[in-house]
Amino acid sequence: MGEQHWSGAGTQADPWVLKTAPLSSEYTMHRDEDSDPPLLVCQVGATRLTYLARAVDDLHAELVRRGDWVLLGASDEKKDPPPESVEAWGRASDNPVGGWYGQRNGYRGRFGMYLPPLLEALGLVELEHNPRNNRVRAITPA
Repeated sequence: MGEQHWSGAGTQADPWVLKTAPLSSEYTMHRDEDSDPPLLVCQVGATRLTYLARAVDDLHAELVRRGDWVLLGASDEKKDPPPESVEAWGRASDNPVGGWYGQRNGYRGRFGMYLPPLLEALGLVELEHNPRNNRVRAITPA
């Protein structure tokens, strides 16, 4: 693992401060345990996105299952993501929630942009930090 690109505890009072995979943009994220179901609240400038909190465990399990590097493929809700990418899986009808992890209509995309850096901060994945076309793979316990 290289340089650390995050800070915070993941609470509303002390959110994770994260950077996108290319290290070009900073955003915050925290768990909202009071929501039903629990959510991850992602704040990108003035834009607030929400994702099901179970996405952390579900995405890690999917990356473990795949066992290799997976393209992030981040894209807006209205654009089709690259096949077999993290983004495609985050909205696929055959994922564990049967569709979108993003919860705010019109802002459900960008799963592949904002979730992998959180998994990196939690020590669950290796994440590339290239200018474009980044990939992620699971870290599995020895």
